[in-house]
Amino acid sequence: MKRFSQLALPYIAWAVMMLLFPMALIALYSLTQQGNSIVSFTFTAEHYVKFFTDPDFLIVLWRSLLIAVKTTIICLLLGYPMAYFISRSSEKAQNYLVLAITIPMWINMLVRTYAWIGLLSEGGLIQRILSVFGLGGSELLYTEGAVLLGMVYNFLPFMVLQINTSLCKMDRSLLEAGADLGANPRQAFLRVTLPMSLPGVINGITLVFLPAVSSFFIPKLLGGGQYFLIGNLIENQFITVGEWNFGSAISMIMAVVMMLLMMAVRQVEQRNSGGKGE
Repeated sequence: MKRFSQLALPYIAWAVMMLLFPMALIALYSLTQQGNSIVSFTFTAEHYVKFFTDPDFLIVLWRSLLIAVKTTIICLLLGYPMAYFISRSSEKAQNYLVLAITIPMWINMLVRTYAWIGLLSEGGLIQRILSVFGLGGSELLYTEGAVLLGMVYNFLPFMVLQINTSLCKMDRSLLEAGADLGANPRQAFLRVTLPMSLPGVINGITLVFLPAVSSFFIPKLLGGGQYFLIGNLIENQFITVGEWNFGSAISMIMAVVMMLLMMAVRQVEQRNSGGKGE
């Protein structure tokens, strides 16, 4: 046991330096106001008050949560049928299908998002295709739809892979037992397959919602700066405005929101598995 504790020391040191220390530094910045000198500062909650009393900031937060929810729902509606189809394919076909989903993830997300600018821009491939059906006059780039499309495209594989893993691990004999007891395919799916796949659904929702709510370069590229989300607000405070204290306060607010969501997801997962929340 002592040897295992010693082996864990490098990881603990790494976690403290790369995770805990930066978070503590951000928390300190969010609760302080810089004085006249570098070492002079005063503690204050002014930055948090500023955020929650300014309607513009609350609108940005609400917009970020809303588009993250939309992204998660669309990824779930598209990802579950895809994952179900993959899990019901032959083992060889599963390998190819999973590879087809993961290959785009080998390319940097920023590069993939840049590619959509050319596809959605005026005179681009998608607009040319839509013009064949008489829909080419509509603006595609720098809209909420473009931002939502970029997020769904980038985060959909996380949903598919998580659900597919749960479906592949499911005991198929349960479906045979359900059929022996008179369950039709629809009843077997609703009462056996869907409940058994819920852990994958919950993990997929977590992996999609958390990065979607804090994304900043997707709305910046595909929204053209016209669609401002909370990630863009934090970036703007740190890089453009230079308000590190206020930017840190916004970061801490988002960290708390994400932790609360993860706790809620954990409670749902424990309830689904029959466990009790600690």
